[in-house]
Amino acid sequence: MALIVQKYGGTSVGSVERIQAVAERVYKTVKAGNSVVVVVSAMGKTTDGLVKLANTISPNPNRREMDMLLSTGEQVTIALLSMALQELGQPAISLTGAQVGIVTEAEHTRARILHIETERLTRNLQQGKVVVVAGFQGISSTEELEITTLGRGGSDTSAVAVAAALGANFCEIYTDVPGILTTDPRLVPEAQLMDEITCNEMLELASLGAKVLHPRAVEIARNYGVPLVVRSSWTDTPGTWVTSVKPQGRSLINLEIARPVDHVEFDTDQAKVALLRVPDKPGVAARLFGEIARQKVDVDLIIQSIHEGNSNDIAFTVTTPILKRAEAVAAAIAPALRSQSNPKSDEAEVIVEQNTAKVSIAGAGMIGRPGVAAKMFATLAEAGVNIQMISTSEVKVSCVVDAVDCDRAVKALQAVFEIEAKEQGARGQEGQGGQGGQGRIIEKTSRFSPYSPTLSLPPSTPSVRGVALDMNQARLAIRQLQDRPGMAAKLFGLLAQHNISVDMIIQSQRCRVIDGVPTRDIAFTVSRMDGENAKELLSQVAEQLGWGEVVLDNAIAKVSIVGAGMIGQPGVAAKMFEALAQQQINIQMIATSEIKISCVVTQDQGTKALQAIHTAFGLAGSEKFVVPA
Repeated sequence: MALIVQKYGGTSVGSVERIQAVAERVYKTVKAGNSVVVVVSAMGKTTDGLVKLANTISPNPNRREMDMLLSTGEQVTIALLSMALQELGQPAISLTGAQVGIVTEAEHTRARILHIETERLTRNLQQGKVVVVAGFQGISSTEELEITTLGRGGSDTSAVAVAAALGANFCEIYTDVPGILTTDPRLVPEAQLMDEITCNEMLELASLGAKVLHPRAVEIARNYGVPLVVRSSWTDTPGTWVTSVKPQGRSLINLEIARPVDHVEFDTDQAKVALLRVPDKPGVAARLFGEIARQKVDVDLIIQSIHEGNSNDIAFTVTTPILKRAEAVAAAIAPALRSQSNPKSDEAEVIVEQNTAKVSIAGAGMIGRPGVAAKMFATLAEAGVNIQMISTSEVKVSCVVDAVDCDRAVKALQAVFEIEAKEQGARGQEGQGGQGGQGRIIEKTSRFSPYSPTLSLPPSTPSVRGVALDMNQARLAIRQLQDRPGMAAKLFGLLAQHNISVDMIIQSQRCRVIDGVPTRDIAFTVSRMDGENAKELLSQVAEQLGWGEVVLDNAIAKVSIVGAGMIGQPGVAAKMFEALAQQQINIQMIATSEIKISCVVTQDQGTKALQAIHTAFGLAGSEKFVVPA
């Protein structure tokens, strides 16, 4: 007999008929010999309606009272579903978050779960009852009984947290699509259903806007090794399994606010190749990385900075043993790029820097916490370490620094994030950016870092799992940022203080000396709703900190590919860039993480870019999916 947690979203319980259908499904699961906990959302658009009601009373309602109001939505659903189960002859009991004992931070409207009191859940399960739990909500303490809500995706988060606390065999997330698809079926109806996907890949897709699972739920699943399956509420299709490695024993106390960083990693065997002043036009990145792929050059980080005039900078890192090959490719292609450029502009230039190292922090706990990256930058600044390149993902932040600074950087980061220093051992093979297997120093322990995307991947793993489009970002650029330790810490620390999360971060490789001080441009993306606030905030301190102009662009889109299988397969990035070039779509920015490549394009070309890339990687299927209204 298995213990199963099932979660049903608002669409799945949007009417009495749908609640009765859910009851039938739950009843069938119990009759198959399983114990079941059901976590539900509010019916349909109930939460939206409650928010609208509050806004008619107050344009800025009190957050405590909003939690009191919004928590009523789930209370309706749990009572009705419990009644429906009882009508089928199945004993059931409905429990609010408070009655279950879901204890959270005292942060109204956006609380994180601290721990779950499982005694009442276990007792009712032992009595043969189905326990129907209100998702999205908890209490700040068992004494005060202050109702809190978890914010967007809270029911997913509640379900996986309950599964972790109970040690459930698995957690089923029921939704209005048959599982995880290769892209948004509203934009590409031929999107394919995946049989399985790793937690690492799902974290990236969820952070890029895939709404089937919330990143917080995936974070908990990976931290505690909870097997997840995403299934349709309307059919009996198997759905998509979200897999994770078995974690080390982890305390269920501070369940969602465990330390954000689990590992500090480094690689001293890195070199950087930069092409400066390449033409800002479609096809340039495709041509460069196409040749790199043909020469079997394995590339790690890739960045393309914001354009300046009619040119861009593109930089990438490789391992030292293949530096000569990479340098030869870059040098060979540079003249061809020069011939295309404006004859009045400066010529394209190849710069090679050896003796560099990559230092990274990794941990699923950094999701949605803007202060983690800022803390890393501040720590490096305090250690006197200057940052040459930055690459970010949901679960990792990497910085390229001088090799002589590597040991100092690692020790400082281990200290500030309270990571125990362990003997460093053999080099792993962890690729990047779809270009190949880059070396990484890993801890010599009995377990591999859970942030390595190469774990347990069969040889048949596709290079790209999914393609995502984010149309809700804005780009900020700061011109002439002083190139010295501490500037990134000040910039991103200021944003973190105002709870503004940053996604892509690109530091220009072109250096200008102004009044004897070297400067570089830096660009980054934020949520569009934060764009104006971020610009105003940074403009206010620009003169004080010696920055140049702060520029905001709201008309951008970010298109990304995700796949752990791209590691060790040269040419994936080139294939993505070529798909965009064939559609005459210009790439404005490029950034890579372990298993993701992202490009910024103009907003009006976002959908076309997604469709072109999805087609290029052969992800379309024969069946068309229609998302229910």
